[in-house]
Amino acid sequence: MPVLNDEVPDEGDYDASRRRGEFDNITPDDFIRGSDGSNPPGWLSSSEIDDLRGKMPIVYVEVVPVRADDFGRISKVGTLLHMGPDGMIERTLICGRVLFHESLREAVARNIAKDLGDIALPLLPLSLQPFTVAEFFPTPGVSEFYDPRQHAVTLCYVVPIAGDCKPQDETLDVEWVDPAEVRRPDFMAQMAGGHGEILRRAIGWAG
Repeated sequence: MPVLNDEVPDEGDYDASRRRGEFDNITPDDFIRGSDGSNPPGWLSSSEIDDLRGKMPIVYVEVVPVRADDFGRISKVGTLLHMGPDGMIERTLICGRVLFHESLREAVARNIAKDLGDIALPLLPLSLQPFTVAEFFPTPGVSEFYDPRQHAVTLCYVVPIAGDCKPQDETLDVEWVDPAEVRRPDFMAQMAGGHGEILRRAIGWAG
C-alpha cells in the first residue's frame, strides 16, 4: 500500500493511490479552470462524492455577490435563479465545495467563475475570515440550515462583482435587487434550506 508523507493510509483511504508530489506542478489557475480544460484536480465523480457525503462533513464556500458604489457601500445584492428539485424556480447563492489541495481563496474564485462566468471580475476579500459559518444538516430541524444530501460546513463571504455576469452551469439567471428588498418575507421564502438567513446575515454584517 502506498505511503504518503510518512503516513500509512488505511484501506480505502481517499488519497492512498496518489503518488508523492502529484500536485507539485499544479498552479492556482489550474484549480479555477482545470489544467487542460477539464475538471480541476480533486474533482470527484457523482458516485464518489455521494459516498463521501454519507461518511463525513464536506467543506463549502458560499458567496453573496454584491454591487458596490464608489464609497464601498452595497448598492445591489445578487441572487441566482436555479431550477429546484420540484421543477420550480428558486433563489440561491453562489455555493460550492472546497476541492482537495485548493485554498479557500481559490475555491471562492472558482465557484464565482462557475456560476457567473469568467468576466465577472470579483474583488476577492483581503481577509479569509468569513462573515458567518453555516452548518447544514441532512436532518430537518437540527439547525436552521438544511441540505438533504449531506452534512456541510459552509464558510460565507460577501464579494463585490465589478464585471459582467454571464450565467453558467445550472444558473439560469442572476437577479440584482436593492438590499432593502431582500429583507421582505416573500423574498426570503424563495430561498430554501436557510440560504435566506445567510443573505440576511450578510446584509447585517455589511451594514
